[in-house]
Amino acid sequence: MGKKQKETKEKPLEKMTATELREVAMEMGEITGTHGMNKQELLSVIKKARGITEDEKKADASTREMKQKIKKLKVKREAALKEKDSKMATIFRHRISRLKKRTRMAS
Repeated sequence: MGKKQKETKEKPLEKMTATELREVAMEMGEITGTHGMNKQELLSVIKKARGITEDEKKADASTREMKQKIKKLKVKREAALKEKDSKMATIFRHRISRLKKRTRMAS
């Protein structure tokens, strides 16, 4: 009797971990420098190599840009606290909180 062969479907690229993406990139052979790339960079390089066009659905800033904004706001908040401007310190704290929530949602 014939054995049933299971069809193994490849996981969607967005669901793969960075390690799995590196393995995929290494198997392709044409991509170099994968160990120095993060997940987003690996995704874009693999999609480009496979000829997949990326849809720009997100109008939000990338996580890195949001984290840079958070750092700047933290500095401003510390300055406001030193100047004893509690109103501005509270405003900066709320902005930081909102940005942190957006980074969590973007992940």
